[in-house]
Amino acid sequence: MPCFKQPKHFQSLLLLHWPLSYLGIFWILQPLAIYLLFTSWWPLPALYFTWFLLDWKTPEQGGRRSAWVRNWCAWTHIRDYFPISILKTKDLSPEHNYLMGVHPHGLLTFGAFCNFCTEATGFSKIFPGITPHLATLSWFFKIPFIRDYLMAKGVCSVSQTAIDYLLSHDTGNLVGIVVGGVGEALQSVPNTTRLILQKRKGFVRMALQHGAHLVPTYTFGETEVYDQVLFHKDSFMYKFQSYFRQILGFYFCIFYGRGFHQGSTGLLPYPLPIVTVVGEPLPLPKIEKPSQEMVDKYHALYMKALTKLFDQHKTQYGCPETQKLLFL
Repeated sequence: MPCFKQPKHFQSLLLLHWPLSYLGIFWILQPLAIYLLFTSWWPLPALYFTWFLLDWKTPEQGGRRSAWVRNWCAWTHIRDYFPISILKTKDLSPEHNYLMGVHPHGLLTFGAFCNFCTEATGFSKIFPGITPHLATLSWFFKIPFIRDYLMAKGVCSVSQTAIDYLLSHDTGNLVGIVVGGVGEALQSVPNTTRLILQKRKGFVRMALQHGAHLVPTYTFGETEVYDQVLFHKDSFMYKFQSYFRQILGFYFCIFYGRGFHQGSTGLLPYPLPIVTVVGEPLPLPKIEKPSQEMVDKYHALYMKALTKLFDQHKTQYGCPETQKLLFL
């Protein structure tokens, strides 16, 4: 993607429209492709949809990443807006595969997107020989054009089939799972450190089945860039949010940040630093059918490692010494 001179507020406009601009373009392509089927240009969409069906299993078999897309200069503008950075605490050996817990979810997961789905912060230079994959909702990969855009950035399906494939083929794969899921988006409020993790143990079981090392990460600042309107569980809006999630798989969150003018309110995130700290990998034995006791053991060790990572860096990145992680 060519770089060009930035007009005034370019970075703000780009960031505001990131979820809408690039994804929006691919959403628009779908009705356009259907329309072209009824014109003299019909061979083009016909070829794509034929290829789409033949390529159906690719998202479950490692995907199809593109170094060109991951290096678009647009991602550097997003990085510089906050700014976003990544901190390595330990090397990751290319001789192993890794299952990485991504915490917290936040509202739009800016840190994980920029650090693991692009090269804006130099992931490949910081972790040579490691191929990052960030898992997201499986139904995205059933949508024409959207699937290709996501795969190009190294995003994979959060389905067990897709993750099993990555952890059992070759080495040097780092699969990131936002363990708290979309439910954690409702916990995304400034000055809070609540994680949905206490009962989320499936990722530990999967790591044990493949002998993959568990890697804790914590993104400081992720929950600070937007304010969110929270609703009581008995309110109509909360029930609507829950219904919305049942239909589409994610919550309809009402949030706000800054506007284009100083002191104004709008949908731009606050330009506050976001830092993803990647912790020391926790080695796990390979057990094809791990017992619940074994899963509980390593889940507890993972939570302990994540807490230690948070405590070691919290004051450096804006949290008070008394701030504690709360596992829900």
